[in-house]
Amino acid sequence: MQWKAAAAAFAALLLWTVQSLAQPAGLEDFRRPETIPFPPSAPYSREIATLGKMLFFDPRLSGGQNISCSSCHNPSFGWETPVPKAIGAANTPVLRHAPTILNAAWITPLFWDGRANSLEEQAIGPITAPDEMNATFDGIVARLSAVSDYKAWFERLFPGRGIRKETILTALATYQRTIVSGVASFDRWVEGDAGAVPEAAKRGFALFTGKANCASCHSGWMFTDNQLHDIGLQSSDPGHGGAAAQAPEGTLRFKTPGLRNIALRAPYMHNGSQPSLRAVIRHYANGGARTGRQAEITGFAVSAEEITDLIAFLETLTDNETNVPTPILPAN
Repeated sequence: MQWKAAAAAFAALLLWTVQSLAQPAGLEDFRRPETIPFPPSAPYSREIATLGKMLFFDPRLSGGQNISCSSCHNPSFGWETPVPKAIGAANTPVLRHAPTILNAAWITPLFWDGRANSLEEQAIGPITAPDEMNATFDGIVARLSAVSDYKAWFERLFPGRGIRKETILTALATYQRTIVSGVASFDRWVEGDAGAVPEAAKRGFALFTGKANCASCHSGWMFTDNQLHDIGLQSSDPGHGGAAAQAPEGTLRFKTPGLRNIALRAPYMHNGSQPSLRAVIRHYANGGARTGRQAEITGFAVSAEEITDLIAFLETLTDNETNVPTPILPAN
């Protein structure tokens, strides 16, 4: 029996070796994690996440009860909106393009300007911003407390605390940490399925990690370094430099977005100024716009065919297994 065990071990080693040799160098650096990182202060709870999902889709969290968190972070569009700037509760465009909350559990800091360090802290901003949801937590607490189902759920899940600002934020953040991109064809390629992606995508990945140098900022399984950079966009928005207590050197630096489900998330950039992935690639290839300042990108030579290959690769990052049904909200 020992020789059978040894033969099986050798076969497994041989298979792993063949798969490894068939994969491009660095592919393992983009392997999906197996668990979601929940903070000790807010461990995962299925019921709290379910409550948070209802709140996320509930317009009662806005001052006019006319929009919800999902109005700007729509699961059908990669948890963004398909316009340069979403329309807020005041029926006017908000300051920036809605960033995705996909894989939010791994994003830090948050916001395009990086001014929030946790999902709990981040949620306060859009909820209370006059041009976004235009609400107060006193008003939200009063509205939710008038709903018997909400009152009962909060009392059961947060004993002795009930409906208050802190428990609302905990529920929202718990749900948002469960918003994780599904397995994409790229992931099956990482796992060793050489036929999971087309040859054009493989060439695009070589460009992405090679001469285009996209992976210098779009790294790891989410394809982001979670840092802030000046990528040479024409913009009057100060970015990180305009956030409270930030130094002037942060001016025009914006957060590197992850690239999961990126094909669903047009338009692109913090101001929604790039209408397509092809436009984004050309922006980087050109070294940014002619802004008169020194940006962090240097540009690279690329043909139309190579841009097509890069897009083919980026399209493999879109999952086709995730379905997000809208929750049934409690009545008044």
